[in-house]
Amino acid sequence: MFAYIKGLVAAIDQDCLILDNQGIGYRIFIPSSVADQLSVGDETKIYTYFAVREDSMQLYGFLTRDDLDLYQMLLTVSGIGPKGAMGILSVMGADDVRFSVLSDDAAAIAKAPGVGKKTAQKVIIELKDKLNLKDAFDIKSSHTEAAASAAGPSSAQSEAVLALSALGYSNSEALRAVRKAAPDHEGADTEELIKAALKELI
Repeated sequence: MFAYIKGLVAAIDQDCLILDNQGIGYRIFIPSSVADQLSVGDETKIYTYFAVREDSMQLYGFLTRDDLDLYQMLLTVSGIGPKGAMGILSVMGADDVRFSVLSDDAAAIAKAPGVGKKTAQKVIIELKDKLNLKDAFDIKSSHTEAAASAAGPSSAQSEAVLALSALGYSNSEALRAVRKAAPDHEGADTEELIKAALKELI
């Protein structure tokens, strides 16, 4: 019903936000990683999934189309509902989910709230044939480059984001850490910025 909603963030919580679009406030459930990247007053576009059940109608939202696509893929797994899929994407990004499935890393998926080891293994079994390792690397590469560009005009910031991503941090974690560290380290070179950003991540 809703492909996406663009508006101003009126309120934000750990698991949902209120997005004001022309005077209408949409309550949208979001991964905790999205809550960390937005602030009240921000204008943003949220890609949405409208879940309709006998006793409820709820919107689930993401900052990228890729996250939404991965979320909908998780919903095809038997035993995974809207909240379970959201829980998985709250502890790991879409890239991390893909690589966990392709590498049979059930333990990583099982870290999600409400997802046990058996359910995590079911995710791997049911999604592995739908994913391709080359595609997963290509998508992650494009995300890393986009995150580096979003870090700002500083080449040191961009290189720091790329380096942190190479160390295994998600693109959103790397970008958030570099942005937090940058104001206190103006003029810092890439190495100094990486060290400062790592302190934010620990």
